[in-house]
Order: sequence, then C-alpha cells, then structure tokens
Amino acid sequence: MDRHTYDRNLMEMAASLDDRDRRKFIDIVQRETQNPVELFGWNAWLGWLGIDRFVVGDIGLGILKLVTLGGFGIWQIIDCFLIGNRTRTKNWDKVLDIYDFVKEASV
Repeated sequence: MDRHTYDRNLMEMAASLDDRDRRKFIDIVQRETQNPVELFGWNAWLGWLGIDRFVVGDIGLGILKLVTLGGFGIWQIIDCFLIGNRTRTKNWDKVLDIYDFVKEASV
C-alpha cells in the first residue's frame, strides 16, 4: 500500500466518525502503529540482524534475515525499498481493527 492511499483511506475513516470517536480513533492509531521512516532507520542501522522485520512483526522473516546476516547484505538493501510498504500494510490491519473497536464502543 502506498503512502498516499494509506493516508487518504485513514482520513476517510476518521471523517466518518463523530468528534469524540474521531479523537479516540486518532489517539489509538498514533499509539499502536509504526512509523515507516523509523523502520527504514532500523533497516539501515541493524537490518543485517533482521531487527526491522522483528519490529514490524514479521518474526519468521526476522529470524531468517538474522541467520543469513541480512541475506549476506543483499536482503538488507532490498528491504530499504520494501520495508515502508510492509509497515503500512501491517499498520492498515491494525487500523481496521481499531476502527471496528471504536465503532462498536460507540454503539
């Protein structure tokens, strides 16, 4: 999922809520989601250990990346381009759950 689609869909979801629920939704989203730029930093700094994959929640890929030392450096370079989209995809799954939670709580 690209950044613009993610941002647009998130804003549409927030706009569909009343003021009280919107504030609650935004607070939870900010607290529970990862920043793709932060994950890029983890990849640049400790990507050869798979730390970026562990942080985003891909434990299996993190272990594989750790064992191969970042795919002998190649996987670390590839993840520089992929980790942002992977982070937004994981965040989107959390956002959908948070939206459902806020909608159910307001009923």
